[in-house]
Amino acid sequence: MSTLTWQWIILIAVNVVLFWVSPWSNKVNDFFRGSHNDKPPSAFLLTSSLVICWLFAKSITNAADLGYQFGIVGGVAYAGYYLSFLVAGVIIYRMRTKGQYKSIHHFLQTKYGKGAIILFTILIGFRLLNEIWSNTMIVGSYFGEKGSMPYFASLTVFTLLTLAYTLKGGMRTSIITDLIQMAFFVLLMVIILGIIIPETDGGIKTFVQSGDWSMAQGVNLLLVALIQVLSYPFHDPILTDRGFISSPKTTLKSYLWATVIGASCIILFSFVGIFAKMRGLEAPATIGVAKFFGTILLLVMNTIMLTSAAATIDSTFTSTAKLVHIDLLNEKGISVSKARLTMIAIAVFGTIPIFFNPEILSATTISGTMVMGLAPIFVFWNLDAPKISYFASVVLGVVFGFWLVFYPVPTFMLLSEGKYADLLSINLFGTIACFIVFLLPILFKKKIESAN
Repeated sequence: MSTLTWQWIILIAVNVVLFWVSPWSNKVNDFFRGSHNDKPPSAFLLTSSLVICWLFAKSITNAADLGYQFGIVGGVAYAGYYLSFLVAGVIIYRMRTKGQYKSIHHFLQTKYGKGAIILFTILIGFRLLNEIWSNTMIVGSYFGEKGSMPYFASLTVFTLLTLAYTLKGGMRTSIITDLIQMAFFVLLMVIILGIIIPETDGGIKTFVQSGDWSMAQGVNLLLVALIQVLSYPFHDPILTDRGFISSPKTTLKSYLWATVIGASCIILFSFVGIFAKMRGLEAPATIGVAKFFGTILLLVMNTIMLTSAAATIDSTFTSTAKLVHIDLLNEKGISVSKARLTMIAIAVFGTIPIFFNPEILSATTISGTMVMGLAPIFVFWNLDAPKISYFASVVLGVVFGFWLVFYPVPTFMLLSEGKYADLLSINLFGTIACFIVFLLPILFKKKIESAN
């Protein structure tokens, strides 16, 4: 059989297995909170779910490509985003234990009103759509050239099969299949590393010493990540929804472990890109390395992309259903059937952008820049801030995001040289500006109160 035939067999087989193991449930707690007979997920289940939902096809492809461009510096730079787990875990823990908030939307509704919810929903809706097209594009790239019939056919079938098993049990299905997908990922990554490391003179030492720790060679992106982790995690409902389904202590423990495991996996997977660069293989690194070693590794790489992409997309479907029916509509007597229709709708709308050939890395860097205004809102979640603080910060962040997309950054604003220099400057100055416009109304309000 041809390689393409084997790829189709793996695509269908993986999803059939996931469909078979997925529990069916019409219980609201199971479908929206991942519980089983009203018992919340354990730390082990929650950790595996958090990690694999962020080890999506887009992320591991970016990790390999950044390793290809910048060596180990690129891998560490991208791993910096995984400090999002640490930031989100600590803040959500305090929001739940000190503020008694039940969700991110509950917090925003209580402090800033319905308008804040609408604006926030627009931002995370953009994120949810990104997750679908950016991951299915990776899957399609293993089946054919971008824009070809095999490319579109494979990503369409993949999306439909993932939707099919997710419809069975919502969040409960997602939590259970995440454990299986995480096991698959670790096994397949060990196989890949077990092949490429022995093929490299000097072994692991060669990988660790690759790259140049300079601003232009990846440090720019590392600094961007360290800035964006103050806001980035809070516009990802896949990550934050899981912060409210188990006990606060279990949740905090899971987020801390997810930080270490997730960052480690990203750095290790950047070895694929480093190997590709050392051997002079063509980008994208994952496909280049897979073709270099032949059919077996190509199928292994294809499988790891399928499992990681499915883990993120099924979580996107469940987060969208929760967003619409619980966070926005606040339905009484929630209908699981309506939630399933919402999942079908997001599957359709999330696939449409693929036909406009968007860039995959932009799904991370651009959306992360546009939400920089969330940083002061969550860092200072317990401050008595007026509504204007929220709207000024969020809107200013969006303005900086659009600036990055549509207009060049003036030379005098650039803090360094090389790739991502403009991204770093916009994120640093923009985040500082967002903190200022958030805090000024608070100080002004206190000044008026003290004067009275």
